[in-house]
Amino acid sequence: MSDPFPSASPPMIEVRRLTRQFGAKTALDEVSLTVPRGGVFGLIGGNGAGKTTLIKHLLGLLRPQSGTVRIFGLDPIENPVGTLGRIGFLSEDRDLPNWMRISELLRYTQAFYPNWDSAFAEELREAFDLDPNARVKNLSRGQRARAGLLVALAHRPELLVLDEPSSGLDPVVRRDILGAIIRTIAEEGRTVLFSSHLLDEVERVADRVAIIHQGRILLTASMDEIRESHRRVTLRFGEPQERAPALVGALSHEGRGSEWTYICNGESSQLRRAAEALGATVVGEATLTLDEIFVTRLSGEFSTQPVESGH
Repeated sequence: MSDPFPSASPPMIEVRRLTRQFGAKTALDEVSLTVPRGGVFGLIGGNGAGKTTLIKHLLGLLRPQSGTVRIFGLDPIENPVGTLGRIGFLSEDRDLPNWMRISELLRYTQAFYPNWDSAFAEELREAFDLDPNARVKNLSRGQRARAGLLVALAHRPELLVLDEPSSGLDPVVRRDILGAIIRTIAEEGRTVLFSSHLLDEVERVADRVAIIHQGRILLTASMDEIRESHRRVTLRFGEPQERAPALVGALSHEGRGSEWTYICNGESSQLRRAAEALGATVVGEATLTLDEIFVTRLSGEFSTQPVESGH
């Protein structure tokens, strides 16, 4: 019998050409994704982009129709013992048994995890201000989210998977949840896969990001690489232009006459040389937020071929 916990150190998550169809709809279209160990990996996309379907494959809830999924180097379908006990999971549904009290929820969940840390669970309960005698059905949305995060963290998982964890929560609760994630997971050298459509949150906590759209990975890179390779550049031409001159690396553009603004993918020095070749002067240059980059990438004004940046 093979060892369910091999000693080698493969990537935390490795997905290769994963495809999933529901009837005529393609939810995942040959998705390939590698998540290294340590840090926070942000998976961003709009509703219906394929984020939750991908996560269900990672958790072994769906069997690949084609392609492969590996967590800790293991197939979660073939080896649930070697994978699921090492994963913490929190979704926007926060599906907890309503009839239980918080204290009962902790004892119940503890039975599933050999590595459950009772002292840490109690520390989290106090930090999240959860009454041990409160029933789940009487908790607010924010309290349910904290309770769900508590049971996801208390066994100190190697991998924490968060599927829209702060959806529908107020900004204070969202801030508390993100703070808890960073303190208890990322700083301990563990790994977080954070799926969200709230791009400001992802930008604040993620080390690496993948953009998924219509079941395809459009881009995956470190946050630093994404920030450095996307910028807004305003060019001034010597003569008015009827339409925006083609600029190498441009993803979108707007303007009129002699002044045009481009959102570009490329290094600053390359863009300046390209502008000079067009006889234009760079009169403005600025970095972009992740939200601006995401909107531009999905605007339809660029090639939808997958882009891989960095490793």
